[in-house]
Amino acid sequence: MWEIKLADGFTVSALGLGCSSMSHGYGPGDRDDEESAKVLHRAVDLGITLFDTADVYGPFTNEELLGRTLEPYRDRIRFATKCGLIARPDGNLTRNGRPEHLRAACEASLRRLRTDAIDLYQLHRIDPDVPLAETWGALGELVTEGKVRALGISHATTAELDLVHRVFPLTTAQYELSVWAPENGAEVLPWCRAHGVGFLAFAPIGRGFLSGKVSHDSLYTGDSRNRDPRFDLDAMQANEVILAGLRDVCARHGGAVTPSQVAIAWVLAQGPDVVPIPGTRRLRWLEENAAAAELRLTEEDMQQLDRLPSAIGEMRWDAVRPDGADLSRTARTTQD
Repeated sequence: MWEIKLADGFTVSALGLGCSSMSHGYGPGDRDDEESAKVLHRAVDLGITLFDTADVYGPFTNEELLGRTLEPYRDRIRFATKCGLIARPDGNLTRNGRPEHLRAACEASLRRLRTDAIDLYQLHRIDPDVPLAETWGALGELVTEGKVRALGISHATTAELDLVHRVFPLTTAQYELSVWAPENGAEVLPWCRAHGVGFLAFAPIGRGFLSGKVSHDSLYTGDSRNRDPRFDLDAMQANEVILAGLRDVCARHGGAVTPSQVAIAWVLAQGPDVVPIPGTRRLRWLEENAAAAELRLTEEDMQQLDRLPSAIGEMRWDAVRPDGADLSRTARTTQD
């Protein structure tokens, strides 16, 4: 697989692998470590070098899975993990950006990932109770000490991106970006380009919706998508127009490609500094997703996809209570 050079020479494969679904969030049978290990091994074989995880995934079990499975390939891959969220016993998430917590979280992630340095350490959410410069300064110290090689952030405003980049250089920013959620491509991506920062695009297949293989009835009890307003029955029906547009593009390619591949190719077409990180825990979907790196969309394809509407059902990633617990409908189990 071809490679993409992001900020400061940080080079990764054209596609990364989002690993959160291997540990939680999608209903019964969330964990199948044997199958997940096969996916991770095969991802390396396919040339994928960026593996995205977080301490809160599981919690902790996702990092442990990656650590023990990918240890033999450590010199060929990059670990991207996250800090700043804590899973509470009631299922809610609390934000913690205090320097002492971040340092302890980093040490714990290093142990679980079985590595002496984290390639990309990302602030999962900004803690409104801690000055952002203080939080980011502590993360910068981890780079200076050699425990972290580069820093990233997720779900920050452009003003917050300005602040952290002044305190310590930012290497990547991670946000949702897809055909059904194109907004960050218009808002955050220009900032990243102006400052030489790479863009990691999570959920490029719309959390499975853009594959055309997810129905409202297929969502298990406990599936985090039940708390995503885009997966309400009426919203899913309205959002079928987006899926129809993807299928039109598939037809122009002779039916040799899938809606998922078209969706990933659209994200790749946003520029050479954009890396989609589709998540999967199944070998067949990994193979399909990886093949999207070779799909080249035509100008007609792009024009049609760019005219598609955004998804019905607003996502709220930034709602927060004074105690730091997320209020968004997806916050209980969606931790991207």
